[in-house]
Amino acid sequence: MRRREGDRGSAALEAAIIAPVLVAFVLIAVAAGRIQSTGGVVDAAARSGARAASLARTPEGAQQAAAEAVQEVLGGQGARCEGAERPPIEYGTLDTPTGRLDTVTVQVSCTVRLSDLLIDVVPGSKTMTASFTSVLDHYRGTEPGKKARNQ
Repeated sequence: MRRREGDRGSAALEAAIIAPVLVAFVLIAVAAGRIQSTGGVVDAAARSGARAASLARTPEGAQQAAAEAVQEVLGGQGARCEGAERPPIEYGTLDTPTGRLDTVTVQVSCTVRLSDLLIDVVPGSKTMTASFTSVLDHYRGTEPGKKARNQ
């Protein structure tokens, strides 16, 4: 079978047109996955910070414990965040059928440069925010070695 003269080089031309589009789709999928996984790390950091703050005996101790827990999670997962050094803590109450519970909420806001997620030429940044509320530990104020009293 003889080829037509007009078909020569058409496969190379098609590849030259389609290849950049395919690479762009792959990069977009990778970026979306990296952003999603970083969002999960920020959620985990907020959860860990709220739990650590709920165990502290003083508001200052709660702030310190939350900051340490948040940094431990973010650092352990390799997330490079700006602005997550001292997450804000807010105290509140929760009404339940069995009574009122004191709560602590930790909010983690993490600004990640897109160049950290992909390649160095991607401009811009993405801010991810997560908050988590934990019930204050009823026995956190007891001294070690003494029995806790119900109030």
